[in-house]
Amino acid sequence: MDSEEPLGDKPPPRSPNRPPIWKSVGEAQWNDWRWQLTHRLSTAEALAQVIHLTPEEEAALAAPGHFRVDITPYFASLMDPTDPTCPIRRQVVPTAHELEPFDPATADSLNEDRHSPVPGLVHRYPDRVLMLVTTQCASYCRFCTRSRVVGDPTVQFSRTDYDQQLDYIARTPQVRDVLLSGGDPLTLPPRVLEGLLSSLRAIPHVEVIRIGTRVPVFLPMRINEELTAMLRQFHPLWMNIHFNHPKEITPEVRQACEMLADAGIPLGSQTVLLAGINDCPNVIKALVHELVKIRVRPYYLYQCDPVHGTSHLRTPVAKGIEIIEALRGHTSGFCIPTYVIDAPGGGGKVPIMPQYLISQSDTRVAVRNFEGFVSTYPQPTDYQPHNPALCAYCQTARPEPGQEGVEGLLAGQATTIAPEGFDRVHQRQTRIAWQSVWQVPTVVKEVV
Repeated sequence: MDSEEPLGDKPPPRSPNRPPIWKSVGEAQWNDWRWQLTHRLSTAEALAQVIHLTPEEEAALAAPGHFRVDITPYFASLMDPTDPTCPIRRQVVPTAHELEPFDPATADSLNEDRHSPVPGLVHRYPDRVLMLVTTQCASYCRFCTRSRVVGDPTVQFSRTDYDQQLDYIARTPQVRDVLLSGGDPLTLPPRVLEGLLSSLRAIPHVEVIRIGTRVPVFLPMRINEELTAMLRQFHPLWMNIHFNHPKEITPEVRQACEMLADAGIPLGSQTVLLAGINDCPNVIKALVHELVKIRVRPYYLYQCDPVHGTSHLRTPVAKGIEIIEALRGHTSGFCIPTYVIDAPGGGGKVPIMPQYLISQSDTRVAVRNFEGFVSTYPQPTDYQPHNPALCAYCQTARPEPGQEGVEGLLAGQATTIAPEGFDRVHQRQTRIAWQSVWQVPTVVKEVV
């Protein structure tokens, strides 16, 4: 479908108030996603035509080697031109704080490269993989976890990389769920994206395909009838969209999400907790309420990863717990995301939630609710444990060796989980003989 035609039977919604430089741009052109990508703002000179740059913003834009800046005209039109604390502006316009080093900043805080068996594929969890298919985005978040590669025009995944990724998935039968990310998969040429989805669907053991994207937020005009018709061929297909603030949910975004949902694609939202942007219980509550109105389920609230350039955007973990405390009981359960830390070093997502279990005995469990009301739940006295030997699902389950974790302990597959080097550390080569608590110890050599 031609990108300048109306989206389906609905005309494109009216755009927000545009800065003067785009007043003469026609609606058809403005709603052409290719025009939006071609006219992104990337320099101080271009941004100065839209916002009043602060000295800190000018310094960051002039710094050599700064993380890539590209902002679609649509998203730039949402920024407050006079307020440097604008939550839209702070997400995409760099400041001098981005140049400040801090401990423990790392380039690859999630250790994705270590979990990459072939280029661009991350296999961290037993039954699912992350397939990085591009390094390009519609716009670039200042807190990007993959800023070490994302946005670099000299780094791109090739057909050879895709073939290696698909081959690994095809010969790894425990992989049932594939997440396409990057970069942003929805910035790929349509034929390339369709080819990848078609190749994944041809692998029998791939049950679910997911797409992680921020295009509906940065470039909602990309979501058109042509794209949704292509995507709906590959069900079950899920999509996680990155929303951070209620101001992002405009009429254009509403229409984009409606089209995706009407195509049968379940939508979730992933939000990063960011200082000065959304670190407020009321902002997050407003965001999740707006999301469910457009059929997007709040999925994760992420603690900001400690990557380079994010020191000014990170919050204490206590702030995230405070936000969840303000949501639980105060809004619908399906509005409440799971607050997680993506554990540095490659530990994966760890849920961090307020404590509602107060104590327990062998007969009762004491719990508290969001108001502080304390109650007890009686434990059953005649419970008959599940028998794995009689369960067909237990008999056919094939967990990947080495990743059983705590579940394996509870299932009796192991009795301990020891940290690396535990046994070596405790093979003591010396022991200390205390002749008296008042005397200097004597070190005695001991053969182990």
